[in-house]
Amino acid sequence: MITIGVILAVIVIGVTYGLDAYNNFIKMVNKIDEAYATMDVYLKKRYDLIPNLVNTVKGYAAHEAETLDRVIQARNTARDAATMEDKIESESALEGTLSRLFALAEAYPDLKANTSFLDLQKQLSGIEDEIANSRKYYNAVVREYNTKTETFPSRIIAGFFKFEKMPMFEIAEAEERENVTVQF
Repeated sequence: MITIGVILAVIVIGVTYGLDAYNNFIKMVNKIDEAYATMDVYLKKRYDLIPNLVNTVKGYAAHEAETLDRVIQARNTARDAATMEDKIESESALEGTLSRLFALAEAYPDLKANTSFLDLQKQLSGIEDEIANSRKYYNAVVREYNTKTETFPSRIIAGFFKFEKMPMFEIAEAEERENVTVQF
């Protein structure tokens, strides 16, 4: 009689834990989706700003068409990325081309003094700050989720319901991790 009660208690506790763990995974996935959507809003703002920035630079550096075309191509690839993994990879490439665009702008003193260019550069800087903050939030939420999917006993529930590790939003290119050399 006591063994049946103990068995039933273990089953009830196990089922209760399983349901709670499953619900927590759902909440975490929803937080990740929210964090990604927020970051995506700022990325869209940047995508919308880039053509204006490129057109402003074109007026001063028309013979730099290859660099300008790369920026637009990287922007289009990032904007059209279908999966989270593709978005992360294409965003890294876009950041690299944007840094080349600003390096190019340094070679044109008239461009650096242009009020439209300066305004666009300021807007882009503000958007980049928002993107950085939203990436931090996204990565924090993903870290929490990934930890839960990899630790015992929640790992059992994660495996059973196919909750898999999510990617962090990181800089992929090694060259982007290097310090920028400034020469006067």
